[in-house]
Order: sequence, then structure tokens, then C-alpha cells
Amino acid sequence: MDGMSGPYVIRGSVALPEAELAWRFSRSSGPGGQHVNTSDTQVELRFDLANTESLPEVWKQRALKRLEGRLVDGVVTVRASEHRSQWRNREAAAVRLAALLAEATAPPPKTRRPTRIPRGINERRLREKKQRSETKRGRSGRDWT
Repeated sequence: MDGMSGPYVIRGSVALPEAELAWRFSRSSGPGGQHVNTSDTQVELRFDLANTESLPEVWKQRALKRLEGRLVDGVVTVRASEHRSQWRNREAAAVRLAALLAEATAPPPKTRRPTRIPRGINERRLREKKQRSETKRGRSGRDWT
């Protein structure tokens, strides 16, 4: 299928090369009438993450660690069958794989440094609580006669 909208950019200048993607097509389940029984619209996209040369080594190790529950022999698989056309399912699977790899190769978030609450904020909060308490205590009907 020439004219695919690849290469699919993961992040920056790193993209998934079409040569490293393995496509498989099968019949989708679900509604679709007679069309669904004759056309292979479900798409399965496989990417050999363990043996790829297109990702920087640091990214590859990070992705292997984060996706280890999804990998089968170092290969990540994405399926798409939500569209009735094979073309749109191919696009959806490739975009989904690129997004999955972008998330898996993202640098770890900065560690949060705990900060102290400023004394003025805490004092203001306590002052407002006391004021609210006085307002509510003033509403009780004990002193009315």
C-alpha cells in the first residue's frame, strides 16, 4: 500500500521505519453485514523492540523495562479493528504504536521535592477556621430568651 502517511514520529527526530513494522490482517468481529465476512479489516501491527536499530539505546532499554508485561519475545503488538476499512485500521494501529512507544521512552519524571507550607498561609487558615466557628456558634439558640 503505497501512500501511507508514515514514517510515524515517536519524539523529536526519531521515527518508526516502515521496514521494521510487520503487518498482519484478519477478519474483524462484530457488526458489518456481508462485508465483514469477506474482507480482512482487522490489523495487527508488530514491532520488534528488542532488536530494533531505530531507537537510541537508552530509549530502547527504558521501553523494554516499561513494556515488559506487553512484550512477547521482545515484540510489541498493537491491534486495531474499530474501523470498517483496512486502511483506517492501519493508520489507527500505527498511531497507537507510536503513542505507546513515545510514552514508554519518555524520560522519568523529576522527583518531587517536598516543600513546607508557609507559616502565613497556615495562620490564615486557622484564623478563618476560628472565625467560621464563632459564626456558627453564634447561630445556636441557647442564649435567646
